[in-house]
Amino acid sequence: MKVGTRGSKLALAQANSVVESIKKTAPEINIEITVIKTSGDIMQDISLLQIGGQGVFVKEIEEALLSGSIDLAVHSMKDVPGETPAGLIFAAILPRGDMRDILVSRGNIKMEFMPKGAKIGTGSLRRGAQIKAMLPDVEIVPLRGNIDTRLKKIETENLTGVILAAAGMKRLGYVQRIAQYLPIELMLPAVGQGALGLQIRKTDSELLKVLSKLNHPSTATEVTAERSYLRALGGGCRLPIAAYGLIEGQRLTLQGLVAAPNGTSVIRDKVWGALDEAEELGKKLANMIMEKGGKQLLNLVH
Repeated sequence: MKVGTRGSKLALAQANSVVESIKKTAPEINIEITVIKTSGDIMQDISLLQIGGQGVFVKEIEEALLSGSIDLAVHSMKDVPGETPAGLIFAAILPRGDMRDILVSRGNIKMEFMPKGAKIGTGSLRRGAQIKAMLPDVEIVPLRGNIDTRLKKIETENLTGVILAAAGMKRLGYVQRIAQYLPIELMLPAVGQGALGLQIRKTDSELLKVLSKLNHPSTATEVTAERSYLRALGGGCRLPIAAYGLIEGQRLTLQGLVAAPNGTSVIRDKVWGALDEAEELGKKLANMIMEKGGKQLLNLVH
């Protein structure tokens, strides 16, 4: 069985952990990892929006699945666009890691003590907008590249700090570099942040049986609600969009946000309901946010 993944250190660490989990449930399966270069990996010097926004880290991997050159794709769910190709399904969503964003900074300075004009690096519209809403006088410096590249840029680009995903930092063992975990009240995560998804061809029913044992139902429900919200807003690669689903007991809460890229306008709301209403809650929240001014923001960029 061929497992397709991006070639970054983090992607390989994630793919290897998935392989270990599969071997525990199905030791008879021979597995090899195939590294696939995506357009997002190749074009490191231009912004993701210019390459095509969402999907630039998954498109080539999905094409390899459809063509049969790999049998399983391991994705960071936050890289996966709202719409996925017909013919492919997610056989499992794995238990979620830490969904928060974190700050790595010079001298471990925290957000609330950022000097005026501080330079904060991030390639994410979502992170940039929420930082500007919090700290209007900092400068957002666009960043691309893997975690190591972005950490180095604190020195090479003379940045005050960079914002990264907690899950990736933890998976690479870089916890000691974290200056601050940003609470979701200040920095709502990306759709699917911290979760890994295992994607296969719809027709591979045998593989589906094996992989569905790895599915984590509560994470799958939370991510389903977040992705339903993303789809209802129209995929949203050109606007800062964030969402976070959380199951507490028998209740699913979904928070969502749409913002102007410069952070001057942030529209945020939340809904809750039963666990089997994940899809509906995503749509409901999108409608509420559209009515509160999200529609005007979406019209500005489309």
